[in-house]
Amino acid sequence: MKKILFGLALVAGTFSFAQKTSSNTASSPVRFGLKAGLNLSSFTDSDSKSKAGFYGGVFANIPVAQDFSVQPEVLYSGMGAKYKGNTDLKANLDYIAVPVMFQYNALPNLYLEAGPQFGFLVSAKAKYNSSSVDIKDGLKTFDFGLGLGAGYYFTQNIGVNVRYVAGLTDINKDKPSGADSTKNGAFQIGLAYKF
Repeated sequence: MKKILFGLALVAGTFSFAQKTSSNTASSPVRFGLKAGLNLSSFTDSDSKSKAGFYGGVFANIPVAQDFSVQPEVLYSGMGAKYKGNTDLKANLDYIAVPVMFQYNALPNLYLEAGPQFGFLVSAKAKYNSSSVDIKDGLKTFDFGLGLGAGYYFTQNIGVNVRYVAGLTDINKDKPSGADSTKNGAFQIGLAYKF
């Protein structure tokens, strides 16, 4: 619970900083927006393969210099993986993700970005054929990762973005000794709309 409150405080602080920055940077006001798209997620263990999911949420783009901005986001992110072999086993993990991306405008409409992501596990289920089992108790509720990506705006309002988020935290709560760590990884592609 403390980690969720910390994440929300971080976002609230960034939004209040956004209001202050927008009054100081009249030529580039803070812009809010929506984004959504496709997650191709997997685990770092060798037995898993990619699973398609959905992400979507809100963001604020805060200019801090002529070519630099900070973009905090609050996203729902459907993560997990499928498992190799003849089984039909999937792990479906639902996170509230709070990325804070530092963006550099390489061209007027093209940006590059990198930054941390704080993930808060909401639910976790293992699905085999038609049955489903809750596995949240065996997983850590907080996931820390780093994102790296790029985006392009076709107009002042509509753009596309790609990002890879590499998890740095072992998501298993009680890992057997000698076992490899299991971390999240996701390739994201989607659309963004600025108001």
